[in-house]
Amino acid sequence: MATEKMEFQTEVRDLLNLMIHSLYSNKEIFLRELVSNAADALDKRRFLSVSDSSLLPVGTQLRIDINVFSEAKRLVIEDNGIGMNREDLIQNLGTIARSGTKQFMKNLKDSDKSNVELIGQFGVGFYSAFMVARKIEVLTKKAGEEQGYLWSSEGTGEFEITEAPKENAGTKITLYLKDDEDVAEFAEEWTVKNVIRKYSEFVSYGIYFHPEAKKNDKGEMEIPEEERLNKDQALWRQSEKEITEEQYKEFYHVVSHDGSDPSAWNHSHAEGSLEFWSLLYLPSKAPYNIWNQEAQNGLKLYVKKVFIMDDCKELLPPWLRFVRGIVDSEDLPLNVSREILQSNKIITNIRKHVIKKVLETLKNMSEKEVDKYNAWWKELGIVLKEGFYMNWEHLDELKELLRFRSTKTEGDALVSLTEYIDRMPENQKEIYYLIGDNKDTIQGNPLLETFRAKGFEVLLLSDPIDEFMMSSLTEYKEKKFHDISRGDVEFDKTEEEKKAEEESKSAFKGLCETLQKTLDSDLKEVRISSRLQDSPCCLVTDEHAMSARMERMMEAMGRSNMEKTKRILEINPTHPICEMLKAKADAGESLGEWPKALYGQALLAEGSQLPDPAAYVKAITQLLSAVAK
Repeated sequence: MATEKMEFQTEVRDLLNLMIHSLYSNKEIFLRELVSNAADALDKRRFLSVSDSSLLPVGTQLRIDINVFSEAKRLVIEDNGIGMNREDLIQNLGTIARSGTKQFMKNLKDSDKSNVELIGQFGVGFYSAFMVARKIEVLTKKAGEEQGYLWSSEGTGEFEITEAPKENAGTKITLYLKDDEDVAEFAEEWTVKNVIRKYSEFVSYGIYFHPEAKKNDKGEMEIPEEERLNKDQALWRQSEKEITEEQYKEFYHVVSHDGSDPSAWNHSHAEGSLEFWSLLYLPSKAPYNIWNQEAQNGLKLYVKKVFIMDDCKELLPPWLRFVRGIVDSEDLPLNVSREILQSNKIITNIRKHVIKKVLETLKNMSEKEVDKYNAWWKELGIVLKEGFYMNWEHLDELKELLRFRSTKTEGDALVSLTEYIDRMPENQKEIYYLIGDNKDTIQGNPLLETFRAKGFEVLLLSDPIDEFMMSSLTEYKEKKFHDISRGDVEFDKTEEEKKAEEESKSAFKGLCETLQKTLDSDLKEVRISSRLQDSPCCLVTDEHAMSARMERMMEAMGRSNMEKTKRILEINPTHPICEMLKAKADAGESLGEWPKALYGQALLAEGSQLPDPAAYVKAITQLLSAVAK
């Protein structure tokens, strides 16, 4: 047979340019594609031999072999898979748009596909090799046939096919590498081995690297032994029953680069319209880069056990970015890009599955391993809280996972919302909470005094995210959340208590007006408080106004031009200081520095900064000096 020259059936120049510059972000991908194609060919031969045993003689070891010839700048990838004849070469390699393996699967659509590994797109993956090769030769012979063929092309507008001798079935691809500087590394053994280990570590068949022959000390040529590059099994594809706890932990260390053991994991295999495996881990410690927006926070994505990317963020929402692990799809194309992932229905369905499994694993740990979950929450609960303002779909599940410190927890103990409601007194109608800057100062906030006295538990929140979270967390099991630093808090009161409160309002009206006039630039209102026991005063925020803590956070983010919200000062009518100031106001005497002192004390008690520390110190000094005389 004479050499046949044929033109590609597609506008190959445009397609190659599109693929090289759009689909592939780095050149090393070509090696992943060629190894994956070889594995596909091995799959085909194995499957077809089930019905025709002559296609796979007894004792045949299905394998992939790699050779690098550094000086000649040649790279060879060979497999003993199904191979191709002349028609296959024209059909599969004559066009980029058509895929021979897709046609193979189409022919099997009415047969039992459960035993077949889904085959990748051969055409596109094969042509990625022209990113590094100036010329490609494909020597191949189809299993069950006698004649071999040599296909060659320089990736321009045509290719050649000629008959060629080949002893065994399979395909041998030879890449004649370009002289470009960024291609030279692919003629180095170290680079090739590392790329294959990176992308093809879990391919089902053995990948063997054959080092070049080298001269020994005697000047004799020695051929080093072949080296298997993929010794590890794809743990996630094994049955859970076959895997020990220790194996799961060891694999976590590999996949996460974390020396500590995971808190929990979930291993699942989904079948049906889509098939994929997932192995998801919950770290016991917060990753060091969890707050770095540019960090690689995502799951490793594999397609048919071939590595695709290290940080597939499309598989997880940002509020689950602490999850580590692997997803392996049978349905995604190997040449998937980030742009494709963003709008891919397969990825969308896998993402839903992954979120569901992570939340189920957290729920299971929170119910069966309470201490372990509480320890995990202290490490990573703050990230999970982000889910309350980043999504609306999983709020109910997230509410069950929340844990809080409260006025009734001691030490490191935490309380869930279910536990909180179970121990609410009958006369408590709402879930009370208070947000502060840190867990120590919030415990001493005067706003808590009456709640403690009445036996009402208050949830104490001090994470920066809590202000945002509580804007979405409005109700749980028909109980509304109430920020005790906002608006009025209504307690059940006896008629005597109501009468006493009205009398106090009337009696202290003059003092409230005097304080309001003095502090008008800072306060919206001064009023009698029903929530204080031991402190003379406290600050609260109007029901719909921005909290002081949120204002401070906005300032820290550069929003310093925002108008300040005026607060409400509540005074305790039973406190000696307030009784003394009432007497002064009623007598028409000056309150001196007391208004500044009370306002400053209220600010400090809640953890806020003083607007003018020097003025506050001066006021306190004058008051103390008056006492000392």
